[in-house]
Amino acid sequence: MLAIRLFPILIFLITLSGCTSVYYDTMEKVGIHKRDILVDRVESARDAQSDAQEQFQSALDQFASVVQLEESNLKRAYDSLNDEYEACESSASSVSNRIEKVESVADDLFKEWRAELDLYQNQSLKTSSAKQLNQTRRRYKEMLSSMKQAEKTMQPVLNTLRDNVLFLKHNLNAQAIGSLRGEFTTLKADIATLIKRMNQSIERSNTFIRDMQAS
Repeated sequence: MLAIRLFPILIFLITLSGCTSVYYDTMEKVGIHKRDILVDRVESARDAQSDAQEQFQSALDQFASVVQLEESNLKRAYDSLNDEYEACESSASSVSNRIEKVESVADDLFKEWRAELDLYQNQSLKTSSAKQLNQTRRRYKEMLSSMKQAEKTMQPVLNTLRDNVLFLKHNLNAQAIGSLRGEFTTLKADIATLIKRMNQSIERSNTFIRDMQAS
């Protein structure tokens, strides 16, 4: 939700307080509730995954160019590949952090929603709200599962990139490039899987966002 991002000073002060309940209470006073925050954080996690897709593809492209280099370009090859690895590592960390934020507000939202069911006097309204809670939680779990699966596929790729960057660093010779060529096919397949799962996760996120905004 764009509205959430219109209060940078407010959010900064709340963050300094270190109290989640104060954050929620303050946001509600300006008309922004937990479900709005959840949608915003899902959007942020989705965008982080999209950025990570591009970064991992960039790393693969750089890897492809490195394995074609001659020995005279090995130092430059190492620097370029190391930069790509560090960028991928940063992107992966951003994805994980944003998923954690999604989980945090979702847990608080569903806990509050469940507790407030007991406040209903009208049984029909209570039943309807309980049904909506269960449906929302089910859709959320499906989306989160897809996010987690995509998240897990990043680490093997990072491991492969790191191993090859280190090997190239310690062996700046033609033999090192030959070894990297042998790894390229595996890395390409792993990144293809990563991108596929992230696409699935992004689509589930979009569906969840649409459902939350429509309800």
